[in-house]
Amino acid sequence: MGTVLGAMRNVRWHELQHAYGSASQVPGVLSRIAWGDAPTSDEALSDLERWIGTPPVFDSTAATVPFLWELAATDTVRDRAGVLDLLATILAAGNTEHPAWTRAAHDAVATGRATAARLAAAPATPEAGGPDPARTVRAAATRLLAAIDRHACPACAGLPSPEARVR
Repeated sequence: MGTVLGAMRNVRWHELQHAYGSASQVPGVLSRIAWGDAPTSDEALSDLERWIGTPPVFDSTAATVPFLWELAATDTVRDRAGVLDLLATILAAGNTEHPAWTRAAHDAVATGRATAARLAAAPATPEAGGPDPARTVRAAATRLLAAIDRHACPACAGLPSPEARVR
């Protein structure tokens, strides 16, 4: 798998769950987001959102978030803005029956705050005669950065602020 997503092999995915069962398929879906053509990548991102990002979050959610941050920071990923939006969805989701899963997922999203700040501040890179492809990434990163900074939920109450957690 190269250096992008290379650490996925260190996660015991088969021991984790998502909305529809075993999370053993998550590495393949992350790979399709990273290297798939546009339709394949879009379908994989949609699948992943249904599996780990829609309320409630699962134990596999926190394990997946570092790889989502890696994808968001990789220029060759086709829908980096969609990945950032999925991170925002995870930050807004929870699991009342498993508050530790919620805290872990939210903390994993907050840990990537510096990446969101870097992406939000990225310079414009307009293509000749075309739109600025980084504009949607900057906009999604700005939205996510604001969500991280104002995040408050019952599961995360009493935790240090997102800024303090990443220092």
